[in-house]
Amino acid sequence: MVPLWWYIVLGVVLFVIGAAGVLLRRNILVVLMSLELLLNSVNINFIAFGHYHDDFRGQIFAIFVIAITAAEVAVALGILVALARNKATLKVDEVTMMKG
Repeated sequence: MVPLWWYIVLGVVLFVIGAAGVLLRRNILVVLMSLELLLNSVNINFIAFGHYHDDFRGQIFAIFVIAITAAEVAVALGILVALARNKATLKVDEVTMMKG
């Protein structure tokens, strides 16, 4: 059986990689993928702690996070398509305001 701390280390490594992608990258698509990585690292820890304590609450929280993430991606991709039509760039620094 895999020890709990392996899952925690995996979650921390993925969280750090995702946070670095959010903070250091300029492309909006890469920032979105990094946010997904952040949320998936939290899901790994939820499920690992739930399994460690023989409880289903970690899996339930992970399912809610996955549902919220799917809604966030759908909205964000819609905004990105509208942004790509109106502006020629998807760089975070050059997109300051959306006019509707």
